[in-house]
Amino acid sequence: MAEVTRENIGLLHDKLTVKLNKEDYYPSFEKSIKEYSKKANIPGFRKGMVPAGMVKKMYGASVFYDAVIKEVEKEIQNYLTAEKPEFFAQPLPMSTDLRNLDMNNPADYEFPFEIGLKPPVDIDLAKAKLTLNKVKVTEGMINEEIERLQNRHGKMLDPETVTSEDNVLNVNFVEVDAEGNPVPAGVTKDNSLLVKYFTPAFRKQLMGKKKDDSIVLQLNNAFEEKEREWIISDLGLDKEDTSAGDKFFKMTITKVGLVERRELNEEFFNEVFPGKEIKTEEAFRNELKEEIQKHWDSQSRVQLHDQLYHFLLDTPIQFPDEFLKNWLKRGGEKEKSAEEVEAEFPSFTNQLKWTLISDKIIKENNLEVTEEELRENMKKEILQYFGQMKMDGDTSWIESYIDRMMKEEKQVDASYRRLITDKLFSWAEGQVKPKEKEVSPEELTAMQHNHHH
Repeated sequence: MAEVTRENIGLLHDKLTVKLNKEDYYPSFEKSIKEYSKKANIPGFRKGMVPAGMVKKMYGASVFYDAVIKEVEKEIQNYLTAEKPEFFAQPLPMSTDLRNLDMNNPADYEFPFEIGLKPPVDIDLAKAKLTLNKVKVTEGMINEEIERLQNRHGKMLDPETVTSEDNVLNVNFVEVDAEGNPVPAGVTKDNSLLVKYFTPAFRKQLMGKKKDDSIVLQLNNAFEEKEREWIISDLGLDKEDTSAGDKFFKMTITKVGLVERRELNEEFFNEVFPGKEIKTEEAFRNELKEEIQKHWDSQSRVQLHDQLYHFLLDTPIQFPDEFLKNWLKRGGEKEKSAEEVEAEFPSFTNQLKWTLISDKIIKENNLEVTEEELRENMKKEILQYFGQMKMDGDTSWIESYIDRMMKEEKQVDASYRRLITDKLFSWAEGQVKPKEKEVSPEELTAMQHNHHH
């Protein structure tokens, strides 16, 4: 009778041996030969009348191999189902010379497999020392947002000349040398800029300029540091290259514009916040403050989740390295080299570590995503996609569209992963008591730029 034995061969690394004797696989082999005899279509013999000996001679080796391997696979799966070991991937066959399978000399066989066992995971969020970096909305931030909204909802005028820092310039940049001569194969780019983006000294040179006027500038001298960084990127230059700011460009004005700012009145307030029925500037500022605070609070939460991610990922976990490296080497369509395995292994174990940690949290805390939540999330994405378009009239098509999305496995999987990850971090957030720290918007943005997952 078939038997599966198990022995430890390393850290979280076990060997399973399937032992077969002739009675385990030979009856299946003989049955298959008889079935082949009934179905075989061989010239000179009537169908179903082919001698079993001839079928065995022609197909026996292949049929014998299949019978043995199927029995091995059945036994290994039965063992795993019954014993339920916590293991990675599928058992890997160890060195076995299949040439020893001889249908003319059926014998007892042993087939060794290796499995990597999942390590225990101990999560202790009580030890997490985290900081909730919060941005406090200031009057200056509110004023800046009001100015932005006044311009955004304002009317564009077409003056002949540049008269203020609020002028909008459509320009064409052509890379030149210090004397203004075009650089062969240099950068050429159109852009749209506010005069206020330039340095105070350079703004004076722009006053009185009109359409088709040109001026040679050096990036370092023409733009403040904050604006210079995105200008350099927009021109297709490397912002990490310290010499990029030394480049010269001939800037030609192709259009002069000026946004006529909207007045702070009830019409403007309700255009910005439709349905709120805001009547006074004070109420408008309060609503704006609340919206800005919500934005930065959500960014604070994202940054806290990033801290949680790193804390959880620092959980000490041991892995069956030998097995996993062997699995990495042999588990794909094409066998990897030892060098490839070593290069991929750190990233691979990091991903594996996060999978173990997240699976444990999800399972132990019964976190789940319902079909209703999936549909609601998809509806939200659809509405965001269509943006501010008016959705008047019959919107029943949205439900039909969601029905189609729910049938797409990739779409459902992507939505599920986003929702279950958010639930995981929301749970983790509830287990910690971070220390609050007030930071500037620039500081919080820098934190997210440096660490984002």
